[in-house]
Amino acid sequence: MKELSLNILDIAENSMKAGATLTEIIIIESSLELSITVKDDGCGMSEDILRSVTDPFYTTRTTRSVGLGIPLLKMAAEMTGGRVELHSVVDDGKTDAHGTTITAYFYKNHIDFTPLGDVISSITTLIQGHPDTDILFSHVTEYGEVGLDTRELREALEGVPLDTYEVIKWIEGYLEEQYSEINYKK
Repeated sequence: MKELSLNILDIAENSMKAGATLTEIIIIESSLELSITVKDDGCGMSEDILRSVTDPFYTTRTTRSVGLGIPLLKMAAEMTGGRVELHSVVDDGKTDAHGTTITAYFYKNHIDFTPLGDVISSITTLIQGHPDTDILFSHVTEYGEVGLDTRELREALEGVPLDTYEVIKWIEGYLEEQYSEINYKK
C-alpha cells in the first residue's frame, strides 16, 4: 500500500467485521519511530488462525483466496527494521476480555518507510461505513495529540446518526483543526 493509513483502514475494517463494538486506533509518533495499534473487542482469533494470519494465502473471507491486510502491514514494518505484534483472545462467552490487538512498529528514518498518509480520510471512512461502531482515535506526536471518540460525539449529537454528511464533514474539519494546531506535517 502507498500509505500506512490504508493499512489502518483495512485492519480496522476487519475489526468491525469481527463484531467489534469498539475499535481503538492509536498512533504514537516521534521523529524516528512510529507505532500503529488497532485494538478491538470483536470475536477474537483462535491460536490456529493467529498463527496463520500473517500468511498472505490465508483468509477467512469466502470472496477471495488471499488475505493481505496483516501480511502487508507486517511487511511494511519489517522493511524498516520494525516488527508486528499480534495478540487475540477468542470470545468464549465467559468473559468480556476478548478481541484482537495488532501493533506495528516502524523506523521512520529507513529508506523503505511508507508514509503515514491521509489518516483523516481513513477515520472518516470508517465512521461513515460503520456508524454504529464506536471508534477511539488517538495520534500522539512530539508536538501534541489529536483525538476523537465517537462515544462522546454520540452523546453530544443526541440521536443524530454519525454517517450524515454534516457530521462527517464536521469530524473531518475537527481532525484537520487539531492537526493544524500541533503543526503536524504529513
